[in-house]
Amino acid sequence: MSTFERLQRDFTEGRISRRSFINRAAAMGALAAVPAGLLAESAKAEAPQSGGHLRVATVQGSTTDNLDPATLSSGFVNMLWYTAYSQLTEVNAEGQLEPLLAESYEAVDGPDKWVFTLRKDAEFHNGKTVDSNDVIQSIARAQGEDSSSAMAFFVNTITDMQADGSDKVIFTLAEGNADFPFGLSASALSIMPANGDEVDVSGVGAGAYIIKSFEPGISAELERNPNFFMSGRAHVASTELLCIPDATSRQNGLLSGAIDVTGDIDPKTANLMAEQAGITVEDTGGTQHYTFPMRGDLAPFDDNNIRMALKLAVDRELILDKVLDGHGSLGNDHPISPANRFYNDELPQREYDPDKANWYLRQAGIDSIDLELVASDGLYAGAVDTTVLMAESAAAAGINITPVRAPADGYWSDVWLVAPWSGSYWSGRPTEDWMFSQGYAAESSWNESYWQNERFNQLLVEARGELDIDKRRDMYFEMQAICRDDCPSVIHLYANHITAYRDGVRHPEHVAGNWEFDGYKLIERWWLDQGEA
Repeated sequence: MSTFERLQRDFTEGRISRRSFINRAAAMGALAAVPAGLLAESAKAEAPQSGGHLRVATVQGSTTDNLDPATLSSGFVNMLWYTAYSQLTEVNAEGQLEPLLAESYEAVDGPDKWVFTLRKDAEFHNGKTVDSNDVIQSIARAQGEDSSSAMAFFVNTITDMQADGSDKVIFTLAEGNADFPFGLSASALSIMPANGDEVDVSGVGAGAYIIKSFEPGISAELERNPNFFMSGRAHVASTELLCIPDATSRQNGLLSGAIDVTGDIDPKTANLMAEQAGITVEDTGGTQHYTFPMRGDLAPFDDNNIRMALKLAVDRELILDKVLDGHGSLGNDHPISPANRFYNDELPQREYDPDKANWYLRQAGIDSIDLELVASDGLYAGAVDTTVLMAESAAAAGINITPVRAPADGYWSDVWLVAPWSGSYWSGRPTEDWMFSQGYAAESSWNESYWQNERFNQLLVEARGELDIDKRRDMYFEMQAICRDDCPSVIHLYANHITAYRDGVRHPEHVAGNWEFDGYKLIERWWLDQGEA
C-alpha cells in the first residue's frame, strides 16, 4: 500500500480530519488523484460535535492580567474575555457585523444617535438577565480622561446613554459615527452585571463559557455555559486556556499531546510542523501587522527626517523572507491592510534605500545616529530576530541600532508606551476608523507613537461621520498617505495568522482573520471529533 493509499484509507475511516487529509495530499502533490466527490461527501458529513476538553495555548500574557475588561489587556485575557463575556455586537468569520447581546440596532436621524434593542433571552452566569442598566454601566466604566480602557477613545465620544425600558439603550454621540456598532464588538466593552452603578468585574459574564479558575498570565479553566443564548456554538464541554510565550515550548506541547491548539507558529518551522503526523498547520490572512513605534514626543524621533530615515533603512523584503518565510506581505508604514474596505492600493510601496535614508539623516543635521530598539520574543515569533536584521540593514545608512531583548512578562506595562523605540504588533481592526482611532488618534491612550498630526485628526473625525462612500474612501486614502510619510512608526509587514492543531480538532469552513484564533472566538466556534479526541 502506497503512502497516498494509506492516507486515503485513514481519511475514509475517520482516523484523520478532512483538513489534514487535504494538507497532506497537497504536500504529496496528490490532490489530483483524490476520487471525485470524496471531499464533498466528507464535508457534508462533518458537523459540530458536543463534548470533550479543549486545550489552547496563547502567546501573550502577563502577571498583571485581570478579569476587568476596562483595563489594558494582553492577547491571553483578550481571548478569555471573548470566551467568557459577551458584547453588544460581534464580527463574524466573514468580517461582517452581527448583533450579539443586541437583538437589533439602528441609527436615528443620522449617525450621531443609535438605538440598541437587547435580546430577551441573554443572562449572566449568575442567572441575572442582561438589561439596559448593565449595558450603560459597563460602557460608562470605560469612559473618562483617566480611563485605561483600550476603547476609551471610542466611548468618550458618547455624550449620553439613556435606558428606554429594560431592553433598549439610546446612545447620543458628540459627532456622527457610521461605524459605531462595530466598536461595540470590542472585548474591552464586554457587558458585565451591574447593581445600580456598581459593576461586577469578578469574571461573571454572559459568554459561552464560565470561568472556574484564573491565574494571571498563566492559565484559565472554563466550563460550558448551559444557558448560553446562542445556539450552534460552545461545543466543547470544558476548556483550558494557557499562556506559553516560548515558541518551542508551545510546539513541543502540541507534538506531545499536552495541548490541542496553538497559534503564532514560527513561520520558519511551520512547514516542518505540517509534516508531523497528526498535526495540521493553517495560514489565515487578515489585518494583523507588525510595528516598531517611536516615541514621537521625544528626541530624536520628534524630527520627521529621523523617522523617514528609519523607514527607508529597513529591508522589508529580507524580513518577509527570513522572519515570515513568506507568510505575509510587505507593510507600507500605515496600519490599513488589503483586507480592509478602504485600503489605499495607489500608494507606492516603500523600498529599502540606505542612501536616501542617510540623506534624511543629513537633513536632520547629522551623518550617523546610535539607537536602541527593544523587543521581546513574547511579542511574536521572530520579533527579536527582526531587530537584528533591521540593525544589519540600517548600518549601511549610518544608523547604528542596538537590539535589546526584553522579557515577555511585563512587556506591555514596562516597555510598550514607555521605551523610546520598541516593537509592537496589532491584530488590526475591522474598520479603518477603529484602527486609526485606537492606535493613531492624538487623544487615544493606545497611540503608541505619541503621534500628533492636525490634518490627520481632522480627517479622522470627518470620515467617521461621512455617509458618502466615495468621499469617505478619499479621506481614508489621504489618511493612509499622511500616516505613511509622517507617523513615527515603522510598519514593515502584514503577517498571516499561523495556527496549528492536532487531529481531532475541527472548525467551521470559514476562519476569521480579524484577530488570531478565529477572531479570538476559537473556543466558542471550534469542536472536537469525539472519535479522535
